[in-house]
Amino acid sequence: MSPITNQTTTSLVQELQTLRDFVRWALTNFNKNHLYYGHGTDNAWDEALHLVLGSLHLPSDTDERLLDARLTQLEREKLIDLIKQRCETRTPLPYLLGESWFAGLPFNVDARVLIPRSPIAELIVNCFEPWFDETQPPAKILDLCTGSGCIGIACAYAFPTAEVVLSDISQDALDVARKNIVRHHLEQRVTALASDLFTGLEANDKFDLIVSNPPYVDAQDLAAMPEEYHQEPELALAAGDDGLDLVKIILAQARQYLNNDGLLVVEVGNSEKHLEATFPHVPFLWVEFESDARGVFVLTAEQLDEFQADFDAVCSY
Repeated sequence: MSPITNQTTTSLVQELQTLRDFVRWALTNFNKNHLYYGHGTDNAWDEALHLVLGSLHLPSDTDERLLDARLTQLEREKLIDLIKQRCETRTPLPYLLGESWFAGLPFNVDARVLIPRSPIAELIVNCFEPWFDETQPPAKILDLCTGSGCIGIACAYAFPTAEVVLSDISQDALDVARKNIVRHHLEQRVTALASDLFTGLEANDKFDLIVSNPPYVDAQDLAAMPEEYHQEPELALAAGDDGLDLVKIILAQARQYLNNDGLLVVEVGNSEKHLEATFPHVPFLWVEFESDARGVFVLTAEQLDEFQADFDAVCSY
């Protein structure tokens, strides 16, 4: 890590005056320190803009003329501290700001939860077409391994009449998810439940849609991840040698909690190759995203029935 500067904060506060000054200074230091981007941005320029605008509660589409506005001393001190933290600790920016965006919605985040970035957001925005539509929306949805609650809460926006259950094994994550339920005023339709996968559900609970972004990072990928990712909870990432420890259980047990015309949507990321090798005869439908993201499959309740024996044979409960 390269030292940011030999200048004191007092000196920097005097020399850096405008938003544009801080964007440029952040950009220089981000490049010098070879930061990794993947928690809402993918390059140093966007990261610098996001930090400066986000920390001042300004929208990302702020008029460019505002970049020449002068900042107060307290604002300048705050920005210097955040830029130094980003470079020196490699803390992901959403943790520094306490907020991340998903499917066009803001969510509270901190180091207790994974930072929202799932391509499932695209499915949600499109209301899971063609499997559901306005004439036949899902009435009950389960967001399994919910973390911050972003997937389930975004689903509640996409389907305004649906009842949504957010479940997670982590009480810390559930605390964050509950704050997000309140933030979005969804207490009447969205609930958070402590559950180790399906174990906390009632045996007769049935859902029209089960959607999950479970831990799926295999041991090799986990070891190779940049420092920024290692600041996220390992419980939300690691899933054994092949990344399928939890996915195998989901596949074996999901049908019990799906209605007969229900749908299972699961993200497995780079572990897609392991899943296909483990279940070579299962016709996983891999979603094609406009963003070119990969690693999200869809199975119907009927398909889960057809291949239940395959899932049971591999799953170790």
